[in-house]
Amino acid sequence: MATPADYMERVYAGVLGKIIGVYLGRPFEGWHYEPIMEHLGEINYYVHERFGAPLIVPDDDISGTFAFLRALPDFGNSPDITAGQIGKTWLNYLIEGRTVLWWGGLGNSTEHTAYLRLKSGIPAPMSGSIATNGKVVAEQIGSQIFIDGWALVSPGDPEQAAQLARKAGSVSHDGEAIYGAQVLAAMEAQAFVESDLNVLIDTALRFIPPDSIIARMINDIREWHEDVANWHDARALMQERYGYDRYGGNCHMVPNHGLIILSLLYGDDDFQKSLKIVNTCGWDTDCNSGNVGCLLGIKNGLAGLETGPDFRGPVADRLYIPSAETGTTISDALRESVKVANIGRALLGEAPLAPKNGARFHFSLPGSVQGFTLEESEESGGTATVANVATAGGYGLGIDYRRLAEGRVARVTTPTFIPSKEARDYFERSQSYGLLSSPTLGPGQSVRARVLVDAGNEAAVNVRLAAWHYDTGDERTLFGQAPRTLAPGADVELEWTVPDTGGQPVCAVGIEISGAGGVSGRVVLDWLTWDGVPDVVLGNPHPGPTRRRRQHQSIMWKRAWVDALDSGDSDRYPEFFRLIQNEGRGLVLHGAREWEDYRFRATLTPHMCVTGGIAVRVQGLRRYYALLLDQERARLVRMLNGDESVLAEVAGGWSFGETSELQLEVEGERLVGRIDGKVVIEATDADANLGSGGVALVCEEGRIGCDEVAIEPLT
Repeated sequence: MATPADYMERVYAGVLGKIIGVYLGRPFEGWHYEPIMEHLGEINYYVHERFGAPLIVPDDDISGTFAFLRALPDFGNSPDITAGQIGKTWLNYLIEGRTVLWWGGLGNSTEHTAYLRLKSGIPAPMSGSIATNGKVVAEQIGSQIFIDGWALVSPGDPEQAAQLARKAGSVSHDGEAIYGAQVLAAMEAQAFVESDLNVLIDTALRFIPPDSIIARMINDIREWHEDVANWHDARALMQERYGYDRYGGNCHMVPNHGLIILSLLYGDDDFQKSLKIVNTCGWDTDCNSGNVGCLLGIKNGLAGLETGPDFRGPVADRLYIPSAETGTTISDALRESVKVANIGRALLGEAPLAPKNGARFHFSLPGSVQGFTLEESEESGGTATVANVATAGGYGLGIDYRRLAEGRVARVTTPTFIPSKEARDYFERSQSYGLLSSPTLGPGQSVRARVLVDAGNEAAVNVRLAAWHYDTGDERTLFGQAPRTLAPGADVELEWTVPDTGGQPVCAVGIEISGAGGVSGRVVLDWLTWDGVPDVVLGNPHPGPTRRRRQHQSIMWKRAWVDALDSGDSDRYPEFFRLIQNEGRGLVLHGAREWEDYRFRATLTPHMCVTGGIAVRVQGLRRYYALLLDQERARLVRMLNGDESVLAEVAGGWSFGETSELQLEVEGERLVGRIDGKVVIEATDADANLGSGGVALVCEEGRIGCDEVAIEPLT
């Protein structure tokens, strides 16, 4: 068996369908049919503006779908992955109370309940079983909302998709919740090779018991579809027989799964109509809408997303995946689609895809813009339009500029961090999921791009790579390379090393086009990428009131470090970070998965703790190398999926109240630990699982102060 010829495009269409559906239903999640009809009417398009909310938001449906799928590459991309291994993935990527899940409490939120079971040592599938948590808790909707990824990596293989869905779903769910997840996963997997909806349903029903509630409900809805012409009337029958009043808990699988089947049958294979029905019906709207959107995206491809209004334009591929893998929060639909497709290819023994030599932004599928939009400012507002365009080598990002008179520019960028102070404030004060992130680009890294200038342009234009970073007042500051004058027909590669930003995070990157005399034309950004490790020093090494004032002036640099401690950084404390962990081991994380060889150092003062130190090649809370100290010894350890191995150990640690500078250098298989500039411990480790990753400060049960950190490339 091989992946279908159009596999990559259908994965991308499925991912787009998923996020469009989630964004469409998110603002009125939990509403019932009657108030939706009364206050919003039938849901034909995005309604976020009526709620004063942004369109692009963190959401558990999106975050969980892509974060939990990392279990496959983390455990060797084997279809024989176990529920227990997927449960370990939960513990690695979830930050308790802050990312992915609805943290509604034990016995109230099914996923939170399962997390607490896992944390206490109860492995999956017992962590989500009826025997452990009871029938009502175990049969809520969560097993279905995260399930699309397991289907996306199983093209044309509904049996594999159903098996993966069962194992992934059983981490937190059981019973009818597993059956609903299996049905959806099998339908989506078969949709890569089959377009008939009824065949998809028949295929999926093979994998669940015929006497299950899910199976009986699907058969009932199919009968209604034969006899009842109007979907509103069918919805009423659905509510009467399978409504919320018949099933306990906050958000039961059975009613919501029924709405998915109903909307697909009555949606006439139309993307907008199907999403209209499932959202107008209410209940768990973003979850149901995301699943419907993903299935139709896979089944009908990118063309199926274009038959109604422009759902793709406002989204511009943007999505967030907040987790303990900090550098992947700011992402886009095409980037995630390539990751997903490469997992699917690995399961079949196929080589990975690397469009345009692995460029981060490559725009290689129709319509993709990967988060690039025109900066709306006095200088650039209204100066250009941005769209995916065909090129001689495939596709690129077309920037059609017009009348670039003196002082006017076309500035097109994509986010590399929290996009604005206003976005930060909204997510912090709202009840939506938080936006925890590290910048994906930093000082010292080299940005490269290929730029094509249309041969038919009126005149030469000036082009430069540019970026934004936050200043000490949390306002955005523009900076970039010197412009290059490019003639019509030019095909050039630009390169620019991001300079020192004073420790402030880079929040956007892109290109700027300028000219004189009111010129118009087109420039195509064929690809854009960057390499290397940042070279940055953060913190306030000298005690005193100046340090404290500087902390109060700037907030965004704190958001660049993802806090996974019981109690972390606060303005009331004088240190750069005050690490406080009440139980177990906590981390403050920063950086990106692609960092390989570098030095990380930090100035730490232990007040009272079991152990503490610094970590490198961090891939979450339970995957990293660390230099750890206590009062008697220093250790180099490898933590892999919760299993800790000591690579080296020496006598002599640190003393409470005394400041030490710790440094950990990693190059290939070699690790070197220094304390106050002196090499004290070394080790080698050939484990290929930890070949790259970010950095972290570590505190185990106690308090540690940190005044300065630095990340440096080795060359």
